[in-house]
Amino acid sequence: MDPRLTVQDLACRRGDRLLFRGLSFALGASQALQVVGANGTGKSSLLRIVAGLLRPFAGSVERAGYVALLDGNLPLDEHLSLGETLAFWGRIDGVNEALDPGLNTLFDVPVRFLSTGQRKRAAIAQSRPRVGGIWLLDEPLNGLDVRAAEQLQHQVAEHRARGGIVVIASHQPFALPDGKQIDLAKFAA
Repeated sequence: MDPRLTVQDLACRRGDRLLFRGLSFALGASQALQVVGANGTGKSSLLRIVAGLLRPFAGSVERAGYVALLDGNLPLDEHLSLGETLAFWGRIDGVNEALDPGLNTLFDVPVRFLSTGQRKRAAIAQSRPRVGGIWLLDEPLNGLDVRAAEQLQHQVAEHRARGGIVVIASHQPFALPDGKQIDLAKFAA
């Protein structure tokens, strides 16, 4: 089944503040969207709504396909080795795709001893969705060096080439050939 993501007339409220309203878009297999906007406009909240972790204030989200989210809450247990934590998530998610080759030598290292960039690369590896899934990435380039950032952009291109959907919320430029872009400032309430 081809993945599909449809957002219709979405509004997001955080506390007493309406962040955005009237947001609509649709994505199908191999498509990508970058969401941009100033801090506090609701980019992260939008991704959490799309993932099904937050309820929208108004509107609807319809999705078909496995959903994977990478946000600032890296799902890595500080007390386990990198290999143990990735194996745990592999069993949960049923995904055992090839990892970032630079992580292979770190499998015995406890997560608490990894650098910020190594943790981010491990979280990226853990968050990769099944073929044809929907990959939601919130500020994915934060903490990555130039080489790792290029590698992630290549992984995103590969995911799209295999029919997957990608939605990225980022302040930094991200290579998304033929991708769409939405500025949340245009939907500010």
